[in-house]
This record gives sequence, C-alpha cells and structure tokens, in this order.
Amino acid sequence: MEKLARKQIQALTPYLSARRIGGCGDVWLNANESPFDNEYKTNFTRLNRYSECQPKLLIDSYAAYAGVRSEQVLTSRGADEGIELLIRAFCEPNEDAILYCPPTYGMYAISAETIGVERKVVPLTQEWQLDLASIKSNLENVKLVFVCSPNNPTGNLVKREDIIELLEMTQDKAIVVMDEAYIDFCPEASTVELLAQYPNLAILRTLSKAFALAGLRCGFTLANEELINILLKVIAPYPVPIPVADIASQALSPEGLARMRYQVLDLSANRAYLQAGLSMLNGVTVYDGWGNYLLVKFSDGDAMFKAAWDTGIILRNSPIKDCVRISIGNRDECEKTLSFIRNRIAEIA
Repeated sequence: MEKLARKQIQALTPYLSARRIGGCGDVWLNANESPFDNEYKTNFTRLNRYSECQPKLLIDSYAAYAGVRSEQVLTSRGADEGIELLIRAFCEPNEDAILYCPPTYGMYAISAETIGVERKVVPLTQEWQLDLASIKSNLENVKLVFVCSPNNPTGNLVKREDIIELLEMTQDKAIVVMDEAYIDFCPEASTVELLAQYPNLAILRTLSKAFALAGLRCGFTLANEELINILLKVIAPYPVPIPVADIASQALSPEGLARMRYQVLDLSANRAYLQAGLSMLNGVTVYDGWGNYLLVKFSDGDAMFKAAWDTGIILRNSPIKDCVRISIGNRDECEKTLSFIRNRIAEIA
C-alpha cells in the first residue's frame, strides 16, 4: 500500500496533534482546549436528510457575531478545513506555493504538502514579528501567505501595521490568510474591519477555543463574497452535520455568547494567575500570551515536559528550544501545574 500512495504522501510526516501524541493523566493542558464542558440539547431529528451545505441560521448567526455580511461567511469542519479549502482553491499543485512564518501552526505546511504545493518558509523575527523584507523577496509563485495572530505557539499578536503592509504588498498577487483561532480572547485585535479595504484578505475562525466546542469541529472563513464563492466550488456537498449546525447556532445565540464571554474572562484571569506564579520562579521566562495558553521557557524544557508527563500533567512540547506551551485550564488545573513546576525547580536547584 505504501508504494501505491502518492510520492508526497509517502514522504509526508503527519501533524502530531495532541491526541496523536497521547498521554495518561488527570491534567490535560496540551491542546488549547477549554476546560468548560457546556451542555447542549438537540432532538436529532431530520438525520434521514442531508444537511444544508451552508446552514442559514448558523451563517447568519456567525456573521452577526463577527460583524460581517452573511455573504462573507463560509462554515467548514473546523478552521483546518478552511486552510485546506484555500490551498485547493487557489494553488496549482507543482506550480504555486504558500508562504508561512514559523514558529507557527503546523497544518499550513502539512495541508500544502499533502496537495503537492510548495512551501516557502520565512521565519519570524526574534521578536516573533513578520520579516516583511524577506517575505517580499520570496513572493514569487506564492498564492497564499498564512499569518497566525495570536500566534500559536508563541502567543503574541502580530503588529497591525505589518499586517496592513503585507496586504498592500500582496495585492493582486496573493491572499493573506489571517488565522484568528484565538481572537475571541482579544477581539480588539481582529483584522475583520480590513475586509472592506482588502479583497485579498481571508480570515480563519473557530468555535474550538473560546466557545469550548473543540469536539464539534466547526470553523469559519471570513472574506469578501467573491472569494467565498470560489471556496464554495470546492467544499464538500454536506460539510456541516445537522447536529453540529444546531449546537453551533445555540452557542452563537445571545445566551451562548454571554456564556462564552464570561468563560473567556475566567480563563483570562487564570492565565494571569499562572503567568504571575511562573514568572516568580528562577530560570523561568513566561512570554506574554493573548490566547488561552502561555509559552514558557525553562532551563531544560524537554526535561520539564517529560517530568510533568510522567506525573500525569500533560503539557505540549514546543519546537522552540527549552519552551513548553501550557494551555489555560480551570483554576484547580492551573494550581496543580504551578505547584508541580515550583516543586520540580526546587528539587533540581
């Protein structure tokens, strides 16, 4: 079977999601999930019928939440499908390229490689900002430029003026894809108002993080109507199951939005608690984070990750040397994690 697979797939190293990595414990802070397990009710009727391709109530509800027109919204199986749709719709295999700026989310490269699209890499600066000069010199054959803000795993925001400059330099050449998976934790940093000025802007969103619906697999792409219509040409006929549309619409109701905003405030308080506690420890650097996670640097990040893993505290190792990404859980989980790290550092001091 391996020999029958496409050459790109034979050589492909799959994305190691938190669930693929696994683990065994009682504190799970490795997947940037929400600790809130909210209850929803659906009657599971109409399952003998196919779903709408783009359920109207869901589209209208998210458009109202995001502050755009319904024609500017496409819903998909998580933001991950949005990434794949954009690459499939705009990149010719073996001709075009995407550009992304590590350290950042790994699925941009995996999706492109799976389809046979070249990957151009322009690393972030030491301050984890866009290297605009290098991006400009690497735009040949690039159709999509992926930018994550707040960035995963670093947690920082990309400068607004740099995003605008990137949009200007790529006009009529490439689409800038802003991954705003964590924007609900800092909505003032969204680029959504730039859609009116830049037809080459697409924005990825999700219900997995602030809305506590990672298991639902519901995401959105925001863009101008012409771009959305192109994506509708390549999306699956029935991408959103009926129960998914029902539950997502409940999450976007006035009551659902009020609950989400309350929970975001709670998680932000826990993030501040964890950041303050870790910052007091010798040899620990905690980077400012704007999502529901923190990037933390230790004297030996791999050893700290493994020690926590062995104790049943499952964190996420990072491609950044000696850094570990810690999702923000409930207060009890944050206290257990902080206590473990504090005691571990005291033991080896």
